[in-house]
Amino acid sequence: MLEMDLFFHPKPRLEDFEAAAMPHFPDLYRTARLLAQDRAEGEDLVQEVYLEAWKSFHRFQTGTNCRAWLFKILFHRLHHFRRRWAKAAKMEAFENSENQDSLIAETPVPQEIRDEDVLKALAKVPIEFREVVLLADVQEFSYKEIAETMKLPLGTVMSRLSRGRKVLRQELAGVAHSFGITPAKDPPRAGESA
Repeated sequence: MLEMDLFFHPKPRLEDFEAAAMPHFPDLYRTARLLAQDRAEGEDLVQEVYLEAWKSFHRFQTGTNCRAWLFKILFHRLHHFRRRWAKAAKMEAFENSENQDSLIAETPVPQEIRDEDVLKALAKVPIEFREVVLLADVQEFSYKEIAETMKLPLGTVMSRLSRGRKVLRQELAGVAHSFGITPAKDPPRAGESA
């Protein structure tokens, strides 16, 4: 028999929660860190997700997609965090407006493309497109799962994914060009000369 709490909800068992939710921690953390663009903020965000998930675990239906449920909570918490970050950024910009004399020189061009280059290119993708690209291409969610998680129409998900990939391609082309990599020319078609 399930224990009942003060509000007559079945009291969730920690073992059940851990078994359902914890296998998805690496995916949630990786996505939160990429969206927050900061390790500490990503950790805080995932901690908030798991706290919220534990509080509402009595509403989770066993046998449904726990991963999608956790990602839905992630995006809900992310919007709250973004409001907080925007407010903090405005305050910081206001407080540090006289420190514009300390500019940093650009670093020399590296000899190979690193993960950081890809992450920087991804950071330049507008956030509404980046979220969809991360869910589709990194987390391998289906269009339908993304639409349900982000509460968007399916057509909007497909459009944002297409546009996000296009921006990412353009940004990565810039990185490749800085290394002297140029797009391959199309082979001549029948009847054309090279």
